[in-house]
Amino acid sequence: MPDNIKLSVTLPVEANKIYNAWFDKDAHSSFSKGKAEIQKKVNSKFTAVDGYIQGELNKMILSKQIVMTWRTTEFPEDAEDSTVTVNFEKLPAGTKVIVVHENLPEGEGKKYRKEWKDNYFTPMKAYFV
Repeated sequence: MPDNIKLSVTLPVEANKIYNAWFDKDAHSSFSKGKAEIQKKVNSKFTAVDGYIQGELNKMILSKQIVMTWRTTEFPEDAEDSTVTVNFEKLPAGTKVIVVHENLPEGEGKKYRKEWKDNYFTPMKAYFV
């Protein structure tokens, strides 16, 4: 049975700044600590963290939500792509970024929870201060 995880981080900036930075390859590369190739276009393919992550953008709701397929180079070849939904929730002092990551290879949820924290949330806290 696939693993599903949900985690979040609160950042002291408006949602539109995070949302737009997600689609800017230079900003994304900075806050993910690895080179990213990404564009703001539904059905476009992307890579992040020096090619470790690849996927396709499926849905974008301006400053509210991003939905994408997502897999790493460590996924078994026969594994389906996972789905990542990133929601942006406005708060009085910033934005809560909520990541729901579904259909991860069985037993890998704990590993990818740590990778989201180490490779995205911690660098994002430094980038958006």
